[in-house]
Amino acid sequence: MVVEVGPGLGSLTLALLPAARRLYAVEIDPRLAARLPATVAGHAPQHADRLRVLAADALRIGADAFAEPPTALVANLPYNVAVPVLLHLLSQLPTLAHGLIMVQQEVADRLTAGPGSRTYGVPSAKLAWYAAARSAGSVGRSVFWPVPNVDSGLVAFTRHDPPAMPAAPAPPDEAAPGAGAPGATVSREAVFAVVDAAFAQRRKTLRAALGRWAGSPPRAEQLLRSAGVNPSARGESLTIAEFARIAAAAR
Repeated sequence: MVVEVGPGLGSLTLALLPAARRLYAVEIDPRLAARLPATVAGHAPQHADRLRVLAADALRIGADAFAEPPTALVANLPYNVAVPVLLHLLSQLPTLAHGLIMVQQEVADRLTAGPGSRTYGVPSAKLAWYAAARSAGSVGRSVFWPVPNVDSGLVAFTRHDPPAMPAAPAPPDEAAPGAGAPGATVSREAVFAVVDAAFAQRRKTLRAALGRWAGSPPRAEQLLRSAGVNPSARGESLTIAEFARIAAAAR
């Protein structure tokens, strides 16, 4: 079961239908949503029964909108909302196991960047919570009409489980209460709050960047040491598992 976001005039839709048992096309524009079934009936009538059009905002849609659990996302995501749409769908549709999306090349670079890269940031870390992502190629601007001012990139992802807890325990004299306790869990919201705080002041050390989130720089340093993270490090060097350890230390 495939989800396509922003089918527009249906070019990608027509290419996907032969390979999909069911295709859910999520279109926010009611005029385009109303037109899509006729386009498919005219160009691929043998596959028309596979199409389900959802006239909805992809940033608001939930699992209850789908009669069957979707397992794949294949879409040319609107450039201005690509990251929020992707993260929203991964959070709301836990059955999404994999996907291939086209986004602006700059966004593709950020989504697939790893720790230590200058393009690694909030999108990279948050996507890593849900899935392993990789670059699947680039698309030149000349293949589009009208020709955009940017190149595009393909991003492939495969869902995995969130980082396991707990992490390696810190020394007893540095551990915060409950940190590293067997069976400890941490919510996605808590981890993403740490990610947001760490990158809000990207060039600062984690001790300084997380000061407001933790209540004070000294408290931030305590939690970082408890989580086994160097307080002098910067957010761009941390894996999503390390962000999760920091969030767990604050429980």
